[in-house]
Amino acid sequence: MRWREVPDPVLADPAGALVAPLAVARCDLDLPMAAQGLFPGPFGVGHETVGEVVAIGRKVTRVRVGQRVLVPYQVSCGACVACGDRRYGACHTYRAPVGGAFGFGPAGGGHGGGVSELLPVPAADHLLVPAPDGIAPEVLCVLVDNGVDGYRTVAGPLAAAPGAEVLVVGGAASSVGLYAVAAAVALGSPRVRYIDTDVARCEAAARLGADAQLHEGPWPRSFERAAVTVENTMEPDGLACTLRSTDDYGFCTSVAIHFAEMTPLPLLHMYTKGITLHLSRADSRRFLPDVLDLISAGRLDPGLIPTRVVSWDDAEDGWLEPAVKLVVSRSA
Repeated sequence: MRWREVPDPVLADPAGALVAPLAVARCDLDLPMAAQGLFPGPFGVGHETVGEVVAIGRKVTRVRVGQRVLVPYQVSCGACVACGDRRYGACHTYRAPVGGAFGFGPAGGGHGGGVSELLPVPAADHLLVPAPDGIAPEVLCVLVDNGVDGYRTVAGPLAAAPGAEVLVVGGAASSVGLYAVAAAVALGSPRVRYIDTDVARCEAAARLGADAQLHEGPWPRSFERAAVTVENTMEPDGLACTLRSTDDYGFCTSVAIHFAEMTPLPLLHMYTKGITLHLSRADSRRFLPDVLDLISAGRLDPGLIPTRVVSWDDAEDGWLEPAVKLVVSRSA
């Protein structure tokens, strides 16, 4: 990780904007991206960004210069068939190997990263989400991917089954499971359980309102079942355990990325119990407004998730430091 001097971006897109990042959070995926070389570099990192609009194209009417905004990490146009169905993460206009996205280099379409002096943003009126007043950029930026990811694991299932219990298993994505706990509590689940191999994350989950359990050794066949489960182990045995811990006709979301081409599943068990397994990236533009509404209503406080804030000048070294959640801030 190192700073690199590049030419300033030119605002050539009449529907675009230039955003000066104020705070950028490190996604749970960013550290293995750097450590394992998942995508070829060099490229600008950071896809959880809050910034200030410094320039707008002549066709931009909703966004204004000087406005603080959240930048959804998936790039979408707001006008194609997929966007019309609110499937913004599948935008047909901005396609790329991993989908159009900031902070993934050529694999994300080459849209730049948040840890930069200026970030060009297309389709500004659609894509940029106004930042609510009174909340620091260092808090808001964590929502753009990981906060939204935790929320979407429980929001739909709890809307379909109000009052359901929630079980979160594992901490492979170190912050996403905790955001899932926070969202489940905020959305009224009467009991949220959190099982992980890390003491600090279990303690954080307990502070968020979960019944936390420290797990050691191999994953068992199952835990006490819940109607809504979140698999976050990144291990085949952990995935199978979580699926078997999902109640009859329950809903399991996997937020851990299983990189193997062949991952075994207990399909017969899922069939006989009627279990739904959902895997996807979080749709940032779709769910950000919902998460912001929970925060504005005082029901969700993302600041309770353990977060380490480092200064912009220290980003070169700080980006690779261990942390449940790490934020690079201009004001730190």
